[in-house]
Amino acid sequence: MKKVIVLNCSPRKGFNTAQLLNEAKKGAESVGAETEYINLVDLNYKGCMSCFACKRKGANLGGLCAWKDELSPVLESILASDAVIIGSPIYYSYPTGMFRNLLERMLFAGGTYLSDENGGWKRNLTRNIPVGLIYTMNIPEIMLEQFNYPAILSPNEAYLKMIYGYCESLKVCDTYQFSDYAKYDCNVFDEEHKRAVKETQFPKDLEKAFKLGKNLINIS
Repeated sequence: MKKVIVLNCSPRKGFNTAQLLNEAKKGAESVGAETEYINLVDLNYKGCMSCFACKRKGANLGGLCAWKDELSPVLESILASDAVIIGSPIYYSYPTGMFRNLLERMLFAGGTYLSDENGGWKRNLTRNIPVGLIYTMNIPEIMLEQFNYPAILSPNEAYLKMIYGYCESLKVCDTYQFSDYAKYDCNVFDEEHKRAVKETQFPKDLEKAFKLGKNLINIS
């Protein structure tokens, strides 16, 4: 049975990002995968500590970060999995710090500072582990280019594809921020518009997340 690790990099455990991740989880399960869901907000961990243990001559870490903290068991699970799904909201154009710290630990240990016979980077991984990325954000899709989101987010996919073998992304735009807008000072967003998007578009995004989870298993 194939194994999928689902990682929530949002500080909220039950809102947009979590809902999409749960649908992706169901998608993977629909084709027979075993899944594990982890809220990274519950863990105390850092990004890359620049110890270079993964780059030392003779190091044989197999793509596992040498630094030990509460993320270490998660990284071990990732390397033992057949696919990984990571979700994060976008805060001021960037994924959360939890997301970035996770990615640093995955990429630096998974990659090397050595070139292969084709001039590309060698990697420490011995097999492909497909990765799916799910982003949630307030801005509408038509504003992605204006805020330079493709340039900001595409390197995440490119590096994961280079080191883990495959990566695809789902961008979910114009999301509903609060369960009750009346409690917050927030007049730059139209609640009626946000509610309409949540009722009409968000169900379609959930379907896309389901397909993403299913697809990662089919190609793994």
